[in-house]
Amino acid sequence: MCGIAGIIQPEKGIFSRSHIKNMTDSLSHRGPDGEGYWQNEEETVLLGHRRLSIIDLSKAGSQPLHYLGRYTIVHNGEIYNYIEIKEDLKKKGYYFHSESDTEVIAAAYDCYKRECVDEFDGMFAFAIWDEKEKEFFAARDRFGEKPFFYSFTNKQLVFASEMKAIWATGIERKPNFKMLFNFITIGYTGNPASLQETFFENMYKLPAASCIYFKPGNSELLLEKYWDLNTDEGNINIAVTEAIEKFRYLFSQSIKRRFRSDVPVGTSLSGGLDSSSIIAFSHDSNELSDSHKCFTAIFPGYENDEEIYASEVARHCNMWHYTVSMSAAELANDIEKLVYHQEEPFGSASVYAQYKVYELAARNGIKSMLDGQGADEILAGYYKYYKWYWQELFMKRRLLRSRELKFARENGVKERFGFNNIIAAFFPDMASVFLERQYLLNALQHDDLTKEFVHHQSKEAYYTAPPVTGLNDALYFTTCINGLEELLRYADRNSMAHGCEVRLPFLDHHLVEFIFSLPAGFKIREGWTKWILRKTVCDKLPAEIVWRKNKIGFEPPQQQWMEDKSMQELVIDSRKKLIEEKILKPVVAGKKISSTSSYAADNYDWRYLMAGLFLK
Repeated sequence: MCGIAGIIQPEKGIFSRSHIKNMTDSLSHRGPDGEGYWQNEEETVLLGHRRLSIIDLSKAGSQPLHYLGRYTIVHNGEIYNYIEIKEDLKKKGYYFHSESDTEVIAAAYDCYKRECVDEFDGMFAFAIWDEKEKEFFAARDRFGEKPFFYSFTNKQLVFASEMKAIWATGIERKPNFKMLFNFITIGYTGNPASLQETFFENMYKLPAASCIYFKPGNSELLLEKYWDLNTDEGNINIAVTEAIEKFRYLFSQSIKRRFRSDVPVGTSLSGGLDSSSIIAFSHDSNELSDSHKCFTAIFPGYENDEEIYASEVARHCNMWHYTVSMSAAELANDIEKLVYHQEEPFGSASVYAQYKVYELAARNGIKSMLDGQGADEILAGYYKYYKWYWQELFMKRRLLRSRELKFARENGVKERFGFNNIIAAFFPDMASVFLERQYLLNALQHDDLTKEFVHHQSKEAYYTAPPVTGLNDALYFTTCINGLEELLRYADRNSMAHGCEVRLPFLDHHLVEFIFSLPAGFKIREGWTKWILRKTVCDKLPAEIVWRKNKIGFEPPQQQWMEDKSMQELVIDSRKKLIEEKILKPVVAGKKISSTSSYAADNYDWRYLMAGLFLK
């Protein structure tokens, strides 16, 4: 786990070694254990690396890493099946001089060329320079766990793990106000219609499951997607017991592979089903790298505090349990640092709670963490998924017979199924257009924004509502288009801010592909979300954890924090900044600050706070 940076330029002298050094210096938090640089003889290729030593702690694992006198690679992330790939490559005649997974990537590229990414189970962003062919190749993992940003102008490519490294070369930091409009009005931190777009002009991200090919001197990059999910749910005929057993095997294998480490591995624990399931399976695995340490953010006195559940799981699985609490004053003190690391606006104070959990882990000697991100998106864990499941049952004429509405009510679900849902079920294309127009109309009618800002930034509709004909369509959208990646961004930046990596067992692509192949009833059944996961862990965890009816999510007391004087002063300052930029109307300066919870739809003052800090 590291920070990578590089420059590919058409001729010597545009950028130099000092530029690549500036880039890696800005990424020092991602790699506190070492640094390295390389340039070719023509000085048209410059690569830099900051190292966080996780696998092969010796100098042999240092980067940039050279292979066969031909390839030079910089890599951020982990290839969890590198041992198996390495054995296959050895049988083909390849030799290795280190125990690192990075060298395996280089050998796999020599063997399989661009198709090497199909072999990898992991989280990764890597770049390889082939000195013989004078060709550049880079790739990002299937779900976008690891970041890869780039700027491409005048036939020169500059890339890095974080945007601040690209700005360190002197490239202009210019805000993208269309994205800012999108964030302020509907809270999106990405653009579903353009997965490369960021909050800055001429700054792009390589989409998840994608590769870049480039030869110096060419006027354009070749970008290609190498993997996608099949949304044709129910394409396998499988018994319940067989499905649960296969889920158990894939989940267990994913966790075991994510314990492959030469340093101790810890675990985040919220008290919810996802992180608790990881700890339960980890407890059974007896992996040597398991530190048996878990880390929890707690909020004493807050109605949504989950400490009691987290403590029960820690006791049940015999874990060393560490907790951290935080206050509004601490958030106010740390928020500019948090924005610096996140680089783009974020939608709630939950990001700060996660930041403090990883800080706690790092203070206790943990450089690698397991976490539960992804489970809600692939297993229909949010309440919003019920309506799409019900619509699917309705179209199959099974809604009433299934009694799913009744079961959901008994589990405390307040989502409704009415006339609008029936129309959406019959006419999904029309429903998606209606939703898109509704969101755009609400954005255009936002009272606090100046007419000038709305006029200039709302010419393109940024909200995308894809046609949903079944539950898998909705899961695909949040997993692969808009939703999951922003959570992965939070986790990557928050962990790496403290020189700590995060590994996500639910995002093993074999596991995800299997889940998407299952009928919807394995994800929601008898009113329970994530049904197959609950059935898989019901013999490993206390029933009050497995069958909890109150889904809280990772939610701090943001509403209380926003009422604190120190936070209100920050909101006022941000409002002033947005008024100066002619984004907010002057009258907003005197409006009472609205304190809202983390997931409130009208979380506007938090967004103003973020937007103001972002523009600073």
